[in-house]
Amino acid sequence: MIIRFGFVSHALSLWNASPAHTTTWAHAKRLSKADRIEKLHQITARNIAHTKRAVHYCIAHEIELFRFSSSMVPLATHPEAAWDYVTPFKKKWAEIGELVRNHGIRTSFHPNQFTLFTSEKQDVTDRAVEDLTYHHKMAEAMGLQECRFVLHVGGTYGDKKTAVRRFTKNINDIPSHLKNRLMIENDDKSYHTNDVLLICKKESLPLVFDYHHHVVYPGAEPLEETLPKVLETWESTGLRPKVHLSSPKDGERSRSHAEGLDTSFVRPFLETMRQFDTDFDVMIEAKQKDKALLAFMEDISKVRGVKRTSGASIEYKK
Repeated sequence: MIIRFGFVSHALSLWNASPAHTTTWAHAKRLSKADRIEKLHQITARNIAHTKRAVHYCIAHEIELFRFSSSMVPLATHPEAAWDYVTPFKKKWAEIGELVRNHGIRTSFHPNQFTLFTSEKQDVTDRAVEDLTYHHKMAEAMGLQECRFVLHVGGTYGDKKTAVRRFTKNINDIPSHLKNRLMIENDDKSYHTNDVLLICKKESLPLVFDYHHHVVYPGAEPLEETLPKVLETWESTGLRPKVHLSSPKDGERSRSHAEGLDTSFVRPFLETMRQFDTDFDVMIEAKQKDKALLAFMEDISKVRGVKRTSGASIEYKK
């Protein structure tokens, strides 16, 4: 069983490399239109450059998974700030995409918690579509057809069954090129893995299994019975199953993510997966990002039956 690991957006080991510099509309609207566009161009150019640095970092450290920041373009979906963030940076977007493809890096986005398809309010759904469109435009500009977007189902609004019906209706109303980018994640308070499995099977969408969320909010089914069903949701995609791993910050059932990834916390999951002998990918969601990933690689490679095969991948023998 081969497991590849990755990190989220910002390589902390690099100096001054945040890919999420931004500005507020309150500040931007005080500028002339020309000055505002220049300001937005400057920030976006810096964020794209820092993203490119992070991709080079992944290449150097043999890290084959990377999640792009959703905040690379400031005010991209603000209704009053609407501007073209693709054309002026066409070459720069393409350069990142070429690096990713040439080095076989699997990429993704994770739109924020306000990208919801369960709300009763149409304007919330409309904004969610706008946000997915923004992410799609970035992925298209980079030429990354397999770049997928992780979504949570959302809130229950006091009636989970009705909320699920809204979710499925709304994602079926969006353009197919957006729906085909989606992968759905279990969360830690509203929709456990078995809830999400029902949606994913119905909508033919892959499920990104978050082990930390599962520990905090498990379904009624044992993990060893649930995981094969999760793996089945990936079969039609042609992609490796993908999971999220993080450690609780304060106690096993804490919802907050710790600075690093505790090997002892995630080993029960890895041991359970080992019996299925399926290659899969892991996005590490730790506060220390790349530093947490590399520290974890050192720790996990000391476990009996584990062989480190690259900077960020292991063979976990059955």
